[in-house]
Amino acid sequence: SEKLYTASPGLVNELQARTFGVWTLLSSVIRCLCAIDIRNRTLYHITLFTFFLALAHFLSEVFIYHTAALTIGVMAPLMVASFSILGMLIGLQYLEVEALSQNKKKN
Repeated sequence: SEKLYTASPGLVNELQARTFGVWTLLSSVIRCLCAIDIRNRTLYHITLFTFFLALAHFLSEVFIYHTAALTIGVMAPLMVASFSILGMLIGLQYLEVEALSQNKKKN
């Protein structure tokens, strides 16, 4: 939290830092599970949603709440979330095509 919320560090307390740590752990577990079972559409969508949440969180901290500045500590998660969203949206098309081809094989 000390490297992220550099614009207003007085607004960040230990409780918020721990909550952010738990969120990071939870999202990483979801993302690892998706990597293991990439064809699980529900898990894929949940994982994609975690990246949208992360992107929205960091953008709001920079541009709405002004608690974070555009430093490397914020730019790195913004880039990871953005590129991951892009990659997952591209992958989603292949997931849909695969589901359609499996439905045709069943019929």
